[in-house]
Amino acid sequence: MSERFFLAEAPKDGLASLQGDEAQHLTRVLRAHVGDLVTVFDGRGLQWSARVVQIDRKSVSLAVNEPQPMASTTPSRLTLAVALPKGDRQKWMVEKLTELGVGRLIPIATTRGVAEATAGSKARLERGVIEACKQCGRNTLMEIATGHTLAQLLDEMPSGTYGLIAHPGGSPLDRTAMAETTGVIAMVGPEGGFTDDELAAAERAGLTRVSLGPHILRVETAAISLAAHFSISACNPRVV
Repeated sequence: MSERFFLAEAPKDGLASLQGDEAQHLTRVLRAHVGDLVTVFDGRGLQWSARVVQIDRKSVSLAVNEPQPMASTTPSRLTLAVALPKGDRQKWMVEKLTELGVGRLIPIATTRGVAEATAGSKARLERGVIEACKQCGRNTLMEIATGHTLAQLLDEMPSGTYGLIAHPGGSPLDRTAMAETTGVIAMVGPEGGFTDDELAAAERAGLTRVSLGPHILRVETAAISLAAHFSISACNPRVV
């Protein structure tokens, strides 16, 4: 059995427990039995091989081996601040951003935004991150931050961060600059775009307006495009 499962709590004394959705997936979908081998990860960079030792109605107890640190444990320097799209497009975006190694996603409230960052939506997005990590082999969870207004986001930007705001008519994306800074925050607005006031506020805060090509992109496409550009620049900062 090669499925991967997320541990909400790290193993202790060689034992771990799967709860909730993870336990149900293992027992009801995969029909696991005592003695089966699985792989578990903690979302902070470690994974373990484990053996099922007990199956209860709502939990599964595991005996775990020594942890296996993975090469993917280095935290990503990329934060994406996005005016969330509606419905299933959020789930698809989170899945792809997780696969591409984005470190943090911050939902932002904008004048023309169409979706609110509620506690319920945050929980759904966090579950989507776990599912994507299980599938793609990533062992560090992408953080889903609480919702921010644009003003809060600009006020909280750490010193030395390279800030980008995706908008038609901007400069070409500078991958070298993305690769050589201590952190990158890239902003994507709603389908109606940022207002002139929002753009002006971002540029006063030092963000660079960048273009992602000749066409108008959907929110999730723009976010994924930025993540892919960053991934390429991180591997080869001289690729342009």
